Amino acid sequence: MTIDNIPTARDLMTRRVVTVPPTAPVPDIARLLCDRGISAVPVVDKVGAVLGVVTEADLIRRLAGREDLPIGWFRGLFIDPASRAERYARTHGAVAADIMTEDAITVSPHATAAEVAHMMEERNVRRLLVTEGGRLVGLISRADLLRALIVPTEAPEEGLPDERIRLAVMEAMKQEPWAMGTYTSVVVKEGVVAFEGYSQHEGIKRGLHVLAMSVPGVKGVIDNTQPLPVGLMSGA
Repeated sequence: MTIDNIPTARDLMTRRVVTVPPTAPVPDIARLLCDRGISAVPVVDKVGAVLGVVTEADLIRRLAGREDLPIGWFRGLFIDPASRAERYARTHGAVAADIMTEDAITVSPHATAAEVAHMMEERNVRRLLVTEGGRLVGLISRADLLRALIVPTEAPEEGLPDERIRLAVMEAMKQEPWAMGTYTSVVVKEGVVAFEGYSQHEGIKRGLHVLAMSVPGVKGVIDNTQPLPVGLMSGA
């Protein structure tokens, strides 16, 4: 855990990762995935350096390749031979090195949970290999990442001045364009944040509630806002 109690990949990752060497036969890899109930396995060399990863998609691609039809001479003139050769290797390969996805997505063990989540979302993947110095040290999946939501964090400060809380809420609102574009003011009394004025949408009310509750020292949130008058909505 970091000094700020923010979980990192090292805190959340699975350390005992099932791996295979580049010479592992494809049938053995398929059996391994089935027996272990996993959807991918890293391919590593003798010193633990990551060479790639074999996923269910790689194995299914190999199976589907059996139905590839021969390409006629004329059609072959318009197909990139390198791409065709690459597909042939992946659909006919006998070992992990032949069919694996080489550009495995990796992350540093020092990456925060938020950074890992952002990368998963951006790359649309369900797992990331955690590497240090090029060597595999763990694996972090979406299920592992969910534990970041229940890792104990530092207790909120107690007894903060109301004005300090109000300024913190206002500062948080400045960081969110949807929050600052409202006719809403903030009042704080004994740690309870009250939103006064007008709100344009129920979604904004929910957003403001969550935003305020994330500020240290906030004990509760009251929404006193009213629907935005037609005149204000039209800019009159």
